[in-house]
Amino acid sequence: MKEFDNIPTLYKKVIFIALLLACLTPWIDPPLALLIGVVVAQTIGHPYLSLNSKATNWLLKTSVVGLGFGMNLTHAMQAGKEGLLFTVLSIVSALLFGYLLSKWLKVDAKTSYLISAGTAICGGSAIAAVSPIIKADEKQMSVALGAVFILNSVALLVFPYIGHYFDMSQYQFGLWSAIAIHDTSSVVGAASKYGAEALQVATTVKLERALWIIPLSIGTAIFVKGDNKKIKIPYFIGMFIVTMCISTYLPQGKDFYEMLVFLARKGLTITLFLIGAGLSMKNIKSVGVNTLLLSVLLWIFISTLSIVVILGSGL
Repeated sequence: MKEFDNIPTLYKKVIFIALLLACLTPWIDPPLALLIGVVVAQTIGHPYLSLNSKATNWLLKTSVVGLGFGMNLTHAMQAGKEGLLFTVLSIVSALLFGYLLSKWLKVDAKTSYLISAGTAICGGSAIAAVSPIIKADEKQMSVALGAVFILNSVALLVFPYIGHYFDMSQYQFGLWSAIAIHDTSSVVGAASKYGAEALQVATTVKLERALWIIPLSIGTAIFVKGDNKKIKIPYFIGMFIVTMCISTYLPQGKDFYEMLVFLARKGLTITLFLIGAGLSMKNIKSVGVNTLLLSVLLWIFISTLSIVVILGSGL
């Protein structure tokens, strides 16, 4: 907004840091942090935007690993096992429907593939993994990431209300969030708002889903001609499993683990504030009507299909 352009940079930095520190207080939860970040992006702007990508990437991975200290490996394995078939079907459905939508809406092939991959698996991480394989340029990547982050913001805010409206159990909501919300940060944020069991189920299923980056990347490399076939493997998922094992088999450190989980949740809150603060109007406008429509229709398709199956099957 033009009325904020005259504010000195120093004042903008002070306001930004004050809001970031406020995210550490008990009064700001992940959805609210994201909303505050978006407001910051549209008003004073992000004074440290060049550092935002690295900061959110590091904070998200560290926070997810820390959340593992609050989870039981046995319960997590059971949740992952029950959600495996559902995960496979939803990934295939998202990729196929995304392809059909891209033809209908005449969206650039690489951009639509990035959005489909992000919707099918884990948002920005999947987009970052397959981008170098298909040789997507910066514009195509930014458009795909912009579309995904916009819908992440919406999902984080509205999914808990939808879950309560349909009287979904903790398990049902956790499973639905993991499948229908793109990025891990928003999945964890929405599930933590719903309840402890929902958080455990959502995190486990989502990280299991993130492992599909590897076969997706390999498959993409096989079918795409070119020399650049580098595959990014999400190693932090292995660390998440290690922290779950420690929590499960070394229960003596329970008090210490609770402190680490608390810090991890605060780290997630800050992550979502930074993600919102990086979502400028310029990024939103760069998405384009047809591309955003493809993203929205694909997201509605996966969200509706998954909630119908979950509620219909009595999971």
